[in-house]
Order: sequence, then structure tokens, then C-alpha cells
Amino acid sequence: MGVCLKLFGIILIAFIAIIYQGYVYISKPLDVPTFDLNEFWGPGSKLEYKEDPTIVSNKIHYPDEVIEDLRKQLNRTWIYHDPLENVGFEYGFNTNKLKDVIKYWRDDYLPRWRERESFLWSLPHLTTEIQGLRIHFIQTKVDAATKKSKKVFPLLLIHGWPGSVREFYELIPKLSDKNEDYVFEVVAPSLPGYGWSQAASKKGLGPAKMAIIFRNLMLRLGYNEFFIQGGDWGSIIGSHIATIFPKNVLGYHSNMCVANSPLAMIKGFIASFIPSTYVEKAYEDFYFPLKGNFFKLIEESGYFHIQSTKPDTIGTALTDNPIGLAAYILEKFSTWTNINYRKLKDGGLEKDFHMDALLDNIMIYYLTNSITTSQRLYAEGITETLNTEMGRVPANPPTGCARFRYDLAHSLDWQLEEKFPNLIHSKHYPDGGHFIAMQKPEILHRDFIEFIRKSLEFHKKNKISAEKKVKA
Repeated sequence: MGVCLKLFGIILIAFIAIIYQGYVYISKPLDVPTFDLNEFWGPGSKLEYKEDPTIVSNKIHYPDEVIEDLRKQLNRTWIYHDPLENVGFEYGFNTNKLKDVIKYWRDDYLPRWRERESFLWSLPHLTTEIQGLRIHFIQTKVDAATKKSKKVFPLLLIHGWPGSVREFYELIPKLSDKNEDYVFEVVAPSLPGYGWSQAASKKGLGPAKMAIIFRNLMLRLGYNEFFIQGGDWGSIIGSHIATIFPKNVLGYHSNMCVANSPLAMIKGFIASFIPSTYVEKAYEDFYFPLKGNFFKLIEESGYFHIQSTKPDTIGTALTDNPIGLAAYILEKFSTWTNINYRKLKDGGLEKDFHMDALLDNIMIYYLTNSITTSQRLYAEGITETLNTEMGRVPANPPTGCARFRYDLAHSLDWQLEEKFPNLIHSKHYPDGGHFIAMQKPEILHRDFIEFIRKSLEFHKKNKISAEKKVKA
């Protein structure tokens, strides 16, 4: 009996030691990986490439023939399968609603295309070459008088998929408003392979390496320090910029706050047993029950698995196929805005968005033929995540998190704290979804301004602390 107890004790101690070592390993912060800050992504050899740092205006007029060809495609006789009885968007885009969308696109929107085109070019569009790629961006500038009377900061605004810079057209004027306490010189780039930004010709351009391109873009524009705001891929790319280049980042704000390290996942599991310890009762459903949220995520992430493995196959199916493209993209604007819209026969699309705005976004993908190249980011992102473990590398700049109830995923502050040790702003909103800059720009703007105030206080306090240490 004594021998058995000793053996049990040894096994128990060994088990505890293994668990402890495992905890130490997964909780240990990692150093920033080494990246080539001038990695070449263009076609051909870098040896034959000479970068042109010129910043030029980007204003493309699409010929009448292109628009007329699109109208003819939308006017073709398409065979639609009738939706199942009593089904909304649960099986995907309801074809009855799709017919209405295509009719509006063809008969109302396209006849007004020159008006919509003027609207799209109403903000200043520019391009420049970075690391072998032509990078497109919107940039707003602030006049000298405003700079003297207001606090003016550079802001990098980053979109995701299946969005575009069009998501920010209602937000940018608020950020540039001279009557606000804080005014921003906004830089809103199209991700490489999206819209008017050139796609990589080589494998490996994942979100961390896009972060390098965008940081280099900000330096090109003369912004050595700047704020960042982003959701979806913009959240991940912005997080990587804050992680790799903390000295350049005044603050990082996201409307999709997620932590995907092993420790964060364990914390989420622990918190599920006593949710009230980690989040207010009113917001428990953002995170729990884990099982229900997990199955929702599985149901809504089929696109992710396809695009992470075979982006060119699905891209080929959608290229030069405007009706398929509209169904594929607009379905995300339905269910990602509010999961309950799946039950509606019209997908709730026009509850939160004007159809013109949704079609503006579709037109950017269609006219630039960028659906395939945009989807490649999923394949590159998966590979990069597995190779770099960026989720375990701390991002030290002040960080702000705005959570909207119907977004795709959320992480608790407790889960975020290892990745973002200076999480100074964290709020929950009872409504809103994934495309919040387009859906509720006034709320996102208000939350962002609140974060800016806290960030400035953070920097002021830390400056005072640093000065005290120097004097001591």
C-alpha cells in the first residue's frame, strides 16, 4: 500500500510539473519575429526593380463600354433556383431577394453610375509604389490654420474582406471635421490585392507583411507617429503594426478585438464557468455560451475554409460573374451585421445599409477584378499565423476595444491582456455588427474619440513618469 501511495505521489507531482511547464511555455511572451522590411512583392526580380517613390493622383474613369457590358450581363436570362418554403437566408442568399437586388443594380443604380463614380472619387485618391506594389490610398489633409487651433493627428484606417475603402466614406468626414476637438489626417489604403492596390506576385504576403507595407506607406507620407483603427483584417494588420513597430504607433483601436493564443483560449474556457466574474451580465451573450457561439462560428465560416485553402478556385467562379459576386459578398453584409437576419427573406440588408452603398462596394471588386486576389489573404494569413505565433507577441501601444453585439467574434479583456498589456479602453455596445464603420459611423467615431482622449492621457502620464525616473 505504501509503495502504491508513493508511486501515486510521484505520478501526481510529475503531472503537476508537466502542467506547470506547459503553462509557463504558453504564457511566456515571445519576441517580435525578424522581418525583411523591404521584401519585394512585385513581378519579376527585385534586382531589376527600381522603386518610384512618387505619390500620384488616382482617378480612373471607366469607359461607357465597360458599364454597358455589365448592364448586358445583368440583363441575361439567369436560371434561379427557387428558395425553399419558409426560408430566409439560412441556406445562403435568398434568390427572390437576389432578383430584386439585380433589378435595382441594372435599372436604377447603373443608369446613375456617373453620379456614383463622382461620389467614389469625391475623396482624394492617391497611389505610390511600396516594395514592388502600387498601393492605393485615400488621404485627407488638414490646413495650416486648423493645425494651429486644433489637435491634429495622423490616422491609419484599415478595412477588411469583403469590404473596401468604401466602408469609410461616412466615417472619414467625421474624422476630418474641423469643428471636433480632435482632427485627423486620414490615410485609408486598399489592402494589396483589393480594389486599386496591386496584388502580390509572390507567395507569402500575409497580414504581418502587409503591416510592414502600411507602416512604410505612413513613413513615405511623412507620418512617423500615428494612430490606427481597423476591423476584420484591418484589426489584425493594425495589431501587427502596433506589435512590430510600437515606436510608430500612438495608439491602436479596433472594433474586432480577438485574442487567439493558446492561453487566451484556456482563459475563455475557464471564464465560461463563471462569466459574471469577467464580464457584466448584460454582455455575457457576447461570449457565452461557448458551445452556441462555436456552432454559429462554424456555420458562418465555410467561406473561410474555402478561401484559406483554394482561393483561386472560388475566385475563378466569381470573376466576371456579377450576379454570383453580389450574392457571395452581400450575404456577408446580411449575416455579419446581425446573425438573426438569416431568418428574414430579404436578409435585413436595407435595415442598416442603403443599397447604393452596398453596390458601390460590389462595383469596386467588379471593376478592379480583385475578388480572387483579395481572397488569397486567407491562405497567406493561415500560413503566417502558424509560422510566427504573432498572437503571443505583446503589442505595447495603448489599445482600445469597441465590441458590437453581432460581430463575428469577441475576446474578454482577461483574454486580451497578454497581447495588449496597455488595454486602456474597453466598451460593449448592445447593437451593431461587423461593418460598423458603414453601419453606425457616428457611434464608432464617438468611441474612437473617447479612446483618443485616454491615449493622450496615457502618453502624458508615462512621459511624466519617464521624466521623474531621469531626474531620480
